[in-house]
Amino acid sequence: MFAILWRYQVHDVHRADFEATYGPSGDWARLFERGRGFQGTQLLRGADGIYVTVDVWRDREDFRAFLAEHEEDYRVMDQRTEGWTGSEERLGEFETAD
Repeated sequence: MFAILWRYQVHDVHRADFEATYGPSGDWARLFERGRGFQGTQLLRGADGIYVTVDVWRDREDFRAFLAEHEEDYRVMDQRTEGWTGSEERLGEFETAD
C-alpha cells in the first residue's frame, strides 16, 4: 500500500466546497479513480479546523502512472481549488512497512 498525506488550512467560506471536493466521493477521488490501483481517499477534520487527506494507492508506480497519464486534469483541478486554503502542505508519501 502507498499513501500520500496532505494537510490543509481551509478558509471558512470554502469549507463546504472543500469537503465535497476532497472527500471520499468528491471530484479528486473521481479523478484518481481513472488510475489503476487507486484504493480510496479519506478526509479527516481536526477540532482546530485543519484537514488532512489520505490518498491510498496499491503502490507508488500506480500513482506515478496516473500522474503521467492525467497530469493536465490534475493541474486544472488543483488550480480550480487553489484559493480555498490558507495553507497546503504535503506531509509525505508512505508505504506499508513489511
